[in-house]
Amino acid sequence: QVQLVESGGGLVQPGGSLRLSCAASGTIFRINAMGWYRQDPGKERALVAVVTSGGSTDYAESAKGRFTISRDNAKNTVYLQMNSLKPEDTAVYYCNAMAHIRRYSPEYRYWGQGTQVTVSS
Repeated sequence: QVQLVESGGGLVQPGGSLRLSCAASGTIFRINAMGWYRQDPGKERALVAVVTSGGSTDYAESAKGRFTISRDNAKNTVYLQMNSLKPEDTAVYYCNAMAHIRRYSPEYRYWGQGTQVTVSS
C-alpha cells in the first residue's frame, strides 16, 4: 500500500557529502515518523535519523552534527543530508515510514529497498 523509493546514494570521498531522498507513494492517509536506517552485512538495521510529522528529530550518536534529516510533508518525502562523510558511514541506507493507509487503519512500518552509500578514497 505504501511504496518508498530511495535515491541519492553513491560513491563519495571521505569528507564529502551526499543527500539521500525517499519519496513515499501509494495509499497514504498519514505518515507519522520517517527515518533512515543503515545496515551492515551480518548486522541488524540500525537507526541513523528519524523525524516525526511534527518535525521532532533524533539521530544516532555517529550522525549527530554531521547528518540532517528533514521532510516535506506535502510531498511525503524525507531527506538525509550527509556531510563530513567517513568510511565507517559506508552501508546500505534504508528509508522507513510509519504510516496509516486509512484514517482508522493501524500504523505499519514500511521500508524502501535501500540505497548504497560508499565512502572511500
